[in-house]
Amino acid sequence: MPATAYGRVVYRSPSAHHYMKVCLEFQEQGVALTVAQFKQLLVSALRDLFGEVGAALPVDVLTYDEKTLSAILRICSSGLAKLWSSLTLFGAYKSKKCAFRVIQQCLPFSLHYLAIAGNKYWIECSYSSRYFHARQCL
Repeated sequence: MPATAYGRVVYRSPSAHHYMKVCLEFQEQGVALTVAQFKQLLVSALRDLFGEVGAALPVDVLTYDEKTLSAILRICSSGLAKLWSSLTLFGAYKSKKCAFRVIQQCLPFSLHYLAIAGNKYWIECSYSSRYFHARQCL
């Protein structure tokens, strides 16, 4: 019987960018941030974990809601894991405890889904129970 050759196949996204819907949650109520402060917070999170190389990643804030502290971000595909891990490990802003929640991540071809979902509902994946459900983030 001839030997079977196995090969590793890696699929890379053909897209140059990924999009993320994120919410910033503070332990205390009443914390307000402008879009410039929010952007600086993202850069600080990247700098804290990855230094100047992380801070240099091109992150764009496409939309921002000051009432809910939520935003849609655009990041180059090569920087997605760095941004996501930076947001996960970020824990305080001006001595106030906070946490980023990634509500949704998608590729550009699925942006139509974001448009259909509108500002009211976003789809969140629950990895522990392996089902999808709608969550209001306003």
